Amino acid sequence: MQTQKPSVSLIRATSYERESLRESLTTLLEPLGGMATFVKPGDRVLLKPNLLTGARPGKDCTTRPELVYAVAQMVIEAGGKPFLGDSPAFGSAKGVAIANGYEPILEELNLPIVEFHGQRYETVSENFNHLLLSKEAIAADVVINLPKVKSHAQLTLTLGVKNLFGCVPGKMKAWWHMEAGKDANRFGEMLVETAKAINPNLTILDGIIGHDGNGPSNGEPHPLGILAAATNVFALDRAMVEILNVPPSQVPTVAASQRLGLCPELAEIDFPHLAPDLLKVEDWKLPDKLIPIDFAMPRVIKSTFRHLYIRFIKEPMTAYGRR
Repeated sequence: MQTQKPSVSLIRATSYERESLRESLTTLLEPLGGMATFVKPGDRVLLKPNLLTGARPGKDCTTRPELVYAVAQMVIEAGGKPFLGDSPAFGSAKGVAIANGYEPILEELNLPIVEFHGQRYETVSENFNHLLLSKEAIAADVVINLPKVKSHAQLTLTLGVKNLFGCVPGKMKAWWHMEAGKDANRFGEMLVETAKAINPNLTILDGIIGHDGNGPSNGEPHPLGILAAATNVFALDRAMVEILNVPPSQVPTVAASQRLGLCPELAEIDFPHLAPDLLKVEDWKLPDKLIPIDFAMPRVIKSTFRHLYIRFIKEPMTAYGRR
């Protein structure tokens, strides 16, 4: 029996203006069956943007509010109940969202925003069998992943898989930087396991304007004119590294997904609109140099996070799931 190829929908899109963006999203999702394929009436739908920081508004290092607005509108029209959630590197999800211009859309759509809290969640991997993930993400009926295309000073690029690390609550991100950060391969595998556990129903990638150079926040805006969507986040990331002319082996998340047998080859992916070779970007800037993933943490800080983590893993595990 022949297995159906994963589809990655790729289109050109140059505007965040509401009507134009809505038209682009309709075109983008049409080969995947449209929003109604993913969202049924009454579904609680987590929209997971990249809300990295409120410190650099205007630098396009977070998912644009215009994209979140358009997607939330489509969810509402399909009968779903959207809410935003993230665990930013600095500050609260609500504070970072407001600093990046989200307040008008939160008010207009009466869109709740939740701060992610921890819940021990056992993955299928023996190497990462106690990932602490957000119970709000695990309990959502539908997860729509809304990453931004960015260069990354630790991981070369951050795309769909890395954006789901935001479902690891607050201080536990620092634990994983410490626990797995000395080995880029292991850290990449941890991010892949996180993405596999969250298992987003749909990923829509904001590449209208990317953020290159010394990302994830210290780079500069880079107009790309691209929107991408897929149900398979690993296939989407594989397509995007091809577009940006970055070898998969240089991106720990993509390399790990290939090693673990989760990432299809380009020939195994269906591109119903544009193929990656038609969207090639020749001038994308990568970081000047890569910095250690574990931040070279002082011993006292490592000790603090180790004790925090031990306290969490001793708590009883509660199962969460979604259809």
